[in-house]
Amino acid sequence: METLIIGAGAMGGLFATLLAPVVSTSLYTTNAEHAEAINLTGLCLTGMDGQVRRSAVKALTDPRQYGRCADLIILCTKARSTGLASAIAKQLLAVDGLVLTLQNGLGNLELIQAAVGVSRAAAGITAQAATLLGPGQVRHAGSGPTVLAAGPGQAEKIAAIAAVFNQAGIPTSVTEDGEALLWSKLIINVGINALTAVLRVPNGTLAEFPECESIMAQAVAEAVAVATAMGIKLPGETPLERVKQVCAMTSSNQSSMLQDILKGRPTEIDVINGAVVRKGAENGVPTPVNQMLTQLIKALEATVQHRISPSSS
Repeated sequence: METLIIGAGAMGGLFATLLAPVVSTSLYTTNAEHAEAINLTGLCLTGMDGQVRRSAVKALTDPRQYGRCADLIILCTKARSTGLASAIAKQLLAVDGLVLTLQNGLGNLELIQAAVGVSRAAAGITAQAATLLGPGQVRHAGSGPTVLAAGPGQAEKIAAIAAVFNQAGIPTSVTEDGEALLWSKLIINVGINALTAVLRVPNGTLAEFPECESIMAQAVAEAVAVATAMGIKLPGETPLERVKQVCAMTSSNQSSMLQDILKGRPTEIDVINGAVVRKGAENGVPTPVNQMLTQLIKALEATVQHRISPSSS
């Protein structure tokens, strides 16, 4: 299974390192320094046990460097880059290949389908957590299940991908309800990402303090109400308990949104809490907590150049 991962950040790097011993794996990134480090010394992963492993992964900064067609393309970019990533995937995907999104938020699958066709696009979610430490270096910050959704006619391909993931040590299962799957991940992101970014805390802190958990519970309850109004049947245990479980499983991890805020980068707030606000408005469900979290993150983005550091106070 010739595999290309588009997006060599924390999650892309984690999956590339784990998959490389099992299948031929390449990474596409726009970060030339990151690509050079990977090509010179391999992709370095610090495991949750502190052990360090290096994987031989080819890193590309130009799609023309790939020189072949991929059986599987995994999108791990930020949502704002999905359009560009989908266009690259269209160029490099085998005729019978599949593009799999493991991205956050709503709307990514539809953009991919528009680029490569409905039958060649699929969605998945993962509770794996990682942090990009520097060029060519990733830390595995939390472990959890990965679930892939098999659309019409995709059962065999998705089962094969799940088998490869499991062989690589990525616990993976398959479902047929893609919409419920995406909303189950969205609700986890809604409960964790924006609040950790506003408070500047790792995931686990949210479940340790009642003041944090109260806000998290309100944001999650609004998202669940929107999903219910849309007729989406959420899988598994109660959503809030699942969010708290993810907080515990990834307790030391800095959410992707927190990492973006700390580095002064745009966040994915529009496709996470902002998506809940939009869908709530469409379905007559009030979402004041998610609206406030969305506004706070946008305010943080807007004022990044005016931040007061602890050393200057």
